[in-house]
Amino acid sequence: MTELNLASQANDASFENVLDELEWRGYVHVSTDREELRALLGGEPITYYCGFDPTAPSLHLGHLVQLLLLRRLQLAGHKPLGLVGGSTGLIGDPRPTAERTLNSRDTVAEWVERLRGQIERYLDFEGPSAARMVNNLDWTADITAIDFLRELGKHFRVGTMLKKDAVAARLNSEAGISYTEFSYQILQSLDYLELHRRYNCVLQTGGSDQWGNLTGGVDLVRRIEGKQLHAMGTPLITNSDGTKFGKSEGNAIWIDAELTSPYAFYQFWLNTDDRDVIERLKIFTFLTKAEIEEFARLVEEEPFRRAAQRELAKQVTALVHGEAAAAQAIAASQALFGQGELTEIDAETLAAAGKELPHTDAALGTSIAQLLVDTELVKSLGEARRAISQGGVTINNVKLDDDRALEQGDLLAGDIAILRRGKKTLAAVFAATAGE
Repeated sequence: MTELNLASQANDASFENVLDELEWRGYVHVSTDREELRALLGGEPITYYCGFDPTAPSLHLGHLVQLLLLRRLQLAGHKPLGLVGGSTGLIGDPRPTAERTLNSRDTVAEWVERLRGQIERYLDFEGPSAARMVNNLDWTADITAIDFLRELGKHFRVGTMLKKDAVAARLNSEAGISYTEFSYQILQSLDYLELHRRYNCVLQTGGSDQWGNLTGGVDLVRRIEGKQLHAMGTPLITNSDGTKFGKSEGNAIWIDAELTSPYAFYQFWLNTDDRDVIERLKIFTFLTKAEIEEFARLVEEEPFRRAAQRELAKQVTALVHGEAAAAQAIAASQALFGQGELTEIDAETLAAAGKELPHTDAALGTSIAQLLVDTELVKSLGEARRAISQGGVTINNVKLDDDRALEQGDLLAGDIAILRRGKKTLAAVFAATAGE
């Protein structure tokens, strides 16, 4: 896993208080008392935390918002706790639609370690603001059912628990909700109590859709310890067209390179709408306010250059996958459109790029005209042959003069060829090599 260059990250020194910058960047949707929180973040270092449940083998872009918030508060001198939910992950936060499938203990334990490794990359574990990783299974594994009911359950009112958005949605659905998922909010609230007792943690961050769970922890500490702690909820990121950010036909954009390739990751950001790109630069990059305002001007005056999108894609891909992977993704993107050498792209990136394009599998000896049809760059063999004869088709950025068969010499990185019709219509061909 590529190490991140944490030394290159910094908050914007033009802001007097880190909360001011967080608000400008759009991180703060809801919080406990704003003025008290501002004084807290502008004073002596505090300990704060964010929890991540291992309900999948990787974090996704929604979690990246939380990782960057953890990092920004650490850069301001505060001490982060990164919590992976080894116990809450066995239960699962209630979804608004249907009951979660309970994963096995072995699966959850494996995912705990995977998520732990991902979270650790965004935090600094040395110096006066050193981070610490924690697992809530450490303080819940030995709790008996009687202890759960006597020591925790008595502090929660069912009426309040029923008002939680996800719970209310499930109660009004055919699926209903099990007591298992209903009790999730008690377990998450216990985390805040334990972290306050162990590390004097006084702030919890999370998505605004978790606000009921966040305030549940605040209330539990107030009831048991008599102390008023704080919570901060980030907005749910949506696109200007109303679609959920980071989702396309139900597929998340993962930060694990094995699940979403660096090339696909780069392309996701590169395709950001003009209406959304400046807000994305604020949240997902460490560019300063002045730099982002300059990109806002470019979007307004020269949108066709897509300078802001290119910078966003470069910055976030480098942040998540490293400078080398970002450079390869940029080079591949340019080479596919004839602005670089395809032969200089590494095999892994080229294969990932090919799978993002319309693509087909083919045997050597298949005519290029047939491949144009198979990849749906044209509708018929006649149209394919006309396009070739008119000089409108390239293979690996080399113009074709007439139709011919796919040859071994056409294959890049051993098994892939890139077809292009016109300037911008691309497809990939994956071919079995002679030895296979």
